Amino acid sequence: MRPNGITIHHSVCSSINGRGYDFYVTRDGTIVPSADATEASRIHICVEGDFSRPEEAASGQAREQVFVVQKLVLRLAETFGLDPGDLISHTDGCPGAYFPWSELVISPKDGYH
Repeated sequence: MRPNGITIHHSVCSSINGRGYDFYVTRDGTIVPSADATEASRIHICVEGDFSRPEEAASGQAREQVFVVQKLVLRLAETFGLDPGDLISHTDGCPGAYFPWSELVISPKDGYH
């Protein structure tokens, strides 16, 4: 079964517990793939940090993370034939109220913005 979209988490999500994601994007932008798939129908990306706190989203490092997430989403969309705009939050509280969704604008035509 091919995935049909991408779900975004933050690392303080209680569902993560060191697993529960397919790709983990660290604060410095390193992408760590999981050894096992989370679920067949969706790809799960976990972004390190607590985006329920406004200061987390405002950091310069968060902008770099979002840039890396953009590139990862585009690559996954191309690989699996997904609509790169089919991104959803894990839950109402994850990835947090201050996750910078507005900066995560994906457009295959432009490359990412």
